[in-house]
Amino acid sequence: MAYGQAEDPSRSIPTHLDAVEYPVWREQLVKAAADNDAPPDIINVLKFLPRTRYESKEEVMRDLSEAARRFASGGHSDDDGVDRDRRNIGRDLVENAPEGHTRHP
Repeated sequence: MAYGQAEDPSRSIPTHLDAVEYPVWREQLVKAAADNDAPPDIINVLKFLPRTRYESKEEVMRDLSEAARRFASGGHSDDDGVDRDRRNIGRDLVENAPEGHTRHP
């Protein structure tokens, strides 16, 4: 399931959001997706959106993007005191690898 690029339109969340008039309640988003024959995984994603009411499609997409970002960072929020800078992921494991472990050049 992606967010609308190079995929089957029936598996695209934005496709199912186009049939909705805003502002809308979260339950109405779920019903509209179900009425539009959305797959169960899309319906479940919409059921767990954080807000109960959305003023625009952009707000829904913003919350979906934030959920994807948090999922990619292990589900941690930014305010738990842990640095989430992912630009150098794995660098410490390579640069500080114990002697005898293979390192990338």
